[in-house]
Formats: sequence, C-alpha cells, structure tokens
Amino acid sequence: MATYESLIKIKGTVGGLVFYELNGKNVVRKKSGFNKTAFKKSPAYEKVRQNSSEFGHCSKTGKVIRTALDQYIRQAGDPLLYQQFAKVMTEIKNLDLMSERGKRTVKKGLETDQGKGLLKTFTFGTKANPVTEIVMIKDKIIRFRKDCSADEAVLVTLKIDFAQYTAEAIEKSIPINQYNEINIENHFSEAEVLIYFMVLKKNGDITHMGFV
Repeated sequence: MATYESLIKIKGTVGGLVFYELNGKNVVRKKSGFNKTAFKKSPAYEKVRQNSSEFGHCSKTGKVIRTALDQYIRQAGDPLLYQQFAKVMTEIKNLDLMSERGKRTVKKGLETDQGKGLLKTFTFGTKANPVTEIVMIKDKIIRFRKDCSADEAVLVTLKIDFAQYTAEAIEKSIPINQYNEINIENHFSEAEVLIYFMVLKKNGDITHMGFV
C-alpha cells in the first residue's frame, strides 16, 4: 500500500492497481489475486476449504455452548476465554477419526474418552475446576468430598444440536451441606451426546465452574 499525489483524484481499479481514500489520504495498492470462484472449485484450494469449514464449525459450536452458559462464564474473569474455548473445540474435533477431513465434528470428538477429558479439564478463567471438589463420578452419580468448600452445586445439562447450532439447558441446584451427591438425570433421552456443566458456590459466590 502506498500514498500518491495527483491533481486528478482516482477511485477504483485501473489495470492491476486499486485507488481509494483512507483516513483522508489517497492510497494505491496492488489488486488482490484472490478469486472467489477458484476458492470454491479449484483443487488447489481443497485443504483451505476443508480447514475453513471445520474452523467455522468449531467456532459456531463453541459460541452455542458459551451462550447457553453465559450467566456463569461471564463471571470467569477472562476476556479472551472465547479464543481459548474455540481452541479446545478444535482439539476435540481433531479426535474425530471417523469422518473425512473437512467434515470432522466436535460431536464425534466428544464421543471419545480423550474428547470428554479435554472438555472436563478446561479451566474457566480465575475459577477453579469443580473436579477438585469431587470424589468420583460413577453410575450417573457425582459424589463430593466430605471437606468440600462449597455449600451449593448447580448442575446444567446441555443438549446441543450440532447441525442447527442451538442448545437446550436444564439446571438442577443442590445444597451440598444437606446432600453430598448429585444424580445426573437424563432430561433428553433422545440425545446422543449430552454435556454437563457444574457450578459450585459458597455463600452465593461462584468458587468453581467447569464440565464434569
């Protein structure tokens, strides 16, 4: 990009150059060689198209989940959390070994133990991961440590439509000082993949949050 001085003001494309005004200055640059038609059809752009498709899928999936949990994760104290979450969505998608490149999905990645593990170890900003307060998760039952510092647990069950990029959520709140375990209920029997998100509170303040 370069600036130019002329008695005649030029705007538009002349040959291989593009003339326009930027911040009050006359600017000229070389015309881009990018061709939309070639991008859509040329074999040379095949890998680029595949990467673009999967990147878009991961970004949309991450946004759907974050939006469904917004009332909680906005308290995580991390303005760049969306970038980190998009990254873990990509890592989970990469675990889909059943689909061809360009069609790999977060959904199939979450069907693997590694994919579930990546989601469960994700840390939301300044909030600790709730697994540190859990003894075990077995047979759809979450048991807390006897010395658990929280006095309330909120379990959010998410049903994600990975094709339409929508989500449904059902919450269950349990006072930990009265019960030391939570039963994971399947509110969406027709769903193949459900995501469980837990928030732990102490005197009304969030101390832990994350997937379980």
